[in-house]
Amino acid sequence: MKKIYTCFVTDVIHEGHLNIINEAVKYGELTIGVLADEEAIKFDRFPILNQEKRVELVKNIDGVFDVIKQNNLMYDDVIDELHPDYVIHGDNWCQGPMKAIRDHVEKRLNEYGGKIIDVPYTYNDNVRRIDARIKEKLGMPEYRRKRLKNLIRLCPIVKTIEVHSGITGLIAEKTVVEKDGEINQFDAMWISSLCDSTAKGKPDIEVVDLTSRFRTIDDVLEVTTKPIIFDGDTGGQTAHFVYAVRTLERMGVSAIIIEDKIGLKRNSLFGVEAKQEQDDIEHFCSKIKAGKKVQLTDDFMIIARIESLVLEKGLTDALVRAHAYVDAGADGIMIHSRKKEPNEVLEFCDKFREVNKETPIVVVPTSYNTITENELVEHGVNMVIYANQLTRSAFPAMVQTAKDILKYHRAKEVDDRLMSIKDIITLIDEI
Repeated sequence: MKKIYTCFVTDVIHEGHLNIINEAVKYGELTIGVLADEEAIKFDRFPILNQEKRVELVKNIDGVFDVIKQNNLMYDDVIDELHPDYVIHGDNWCQGPMKAIRDHVEKRLNEYGGKIIDVPYTYNDNVRRIDARIKEKLGMPEYRRKRLKNLIRLCPIVKTIEVHSGITGLIAEKTVVEKDGEINQFDAMWISSLCDSTAKGKPDIEVVDLTSRFRTIDDVLEVTTKPIIFDGDTGGQTAHFVYAVRTLERMGVSAIIIEDKIGLKRNSLFGVEAKQEQDDIEHFCSKIKAGKKVQLTDDFMIIARIESLVLEKGLTDALVRAHAYVDAGADGIMIHSRKKEPNEVLEFCDKFREVNKETPIVVVPTSYNTITENELVEHGVNMVIYANQLTRSAFPAMVQTAKDILKYHRAKEVDDRLMSIKDIITLIDEI
């Protein structure tokens, strides 16, 4: 009997999967692989069911000889061990980022004479409804909220990008790239107070109230499924912070990050050039404790942002605060710096990890932007936030377009650098 292999990354079996199975058994003995969670999230939606439950989902289907776990996105583990004669897949992997997977599988199969069978992808009204239901379920608060902790557990580093509207949320949700045979997408979204305020034409001094900022979250929640991390600035008065925690948790937000400063907010990148006052440790710890006390689930995270390096108070002060904040219940530590080099951040991470191996570390490499994600991982970093790049890239483009229309008294000269309305609309899902 010929060995036939296919891989599923699904939480529900529909007629498209059954069509692949029915086609596969014509060629021989079918083994189905279930892709590991940590590999699936590189290019697909986060599974609702874990790998064990997805194995149970397919193992009793008629025509299936065996079900195995696939632990490598590129099929290397399966090809090495199973040596399939045919790998069968829907033809949706013949284009886009998934083509890199197909090309790699084809190259490996060619080594010993194996073949690929591309089956026309099944996409009808019934399949469309099932996909829509899965997406709706992924976006529900109880599923979305806990996903950040799962990502921290599964990913070498959680890649997070700022969003400030529904359309930027869709960009974060749907952007997938392939480079050198590796597929990547963003894992989470950051609702930045700077970018939210900027989009509203307001200064970044906490002048945009929580109600308005919650509306931005609603816009993003409505069209996306990825976990959201909320920039809570200083957290405000403890009574206000407690309210924010309860509201964000109920909405399905995964985490809030608050900085240990008090008084009128100034953006951290101003450092000591603008008057900024750091909160005392005891008061900030009491705020963390108050927030943790009102949580209703274990899923929501309160992450403490330390401003000691920004305010030039030194590494020792930052470390003392970090350990105190963890003792107070903080679920993670964000260390911030405005230096052009990452040295002081990396030194903090190394020293913190000597004592604390578990608490997630978050960094925002806005100023020290030459460092790579792999380098951050080597120093124990769990999450990187690209905190304002979408906003900053949009402004020069929009300003130049406005200038050129005024200059030429028509729009033709700007047309070659504009995205088509059709391409924009394809980002937006229809109900």
